Amino acid sequence: MQKARIKLTSPDFGQITEISQRMVDVAERTGVKHSGIVPLPTKKLIVPTRKSPSGGGTESYERWQLRIHKRLIDVEADERTLRRIMRVEIPEIVHVEIELKE
Repeated sequence: MQKARIKLTSPDFGQITEISQRMVDVAERTGVKHSGIVPLPTKKLIVPTRKSPSGGGTESYERWQLRIHKRLIDVEADERTLRRIMRVEIPEIVHVEIELKE
């Protein structure tokens, strides 16, 4: 039987947790096997910027950070289940990849 690997990425922790939980709920309601929400390492993008616009004085920096959270869900690829998973409303801030495997 085929498996579907669903990979979710988002900078918003709350949104990605909620969407991944909804997808697992759909899989449980349809009765297919799934391996739960696996958190992958969070990617941190750090951008240091200089506080003062001029060159005089001491150098002081602000460090801005963007965290990208990732989740992984494996579900048995049943056509009915995948259709229901694809119907889950996903905001623009969450990126979803679905990959079919043997």
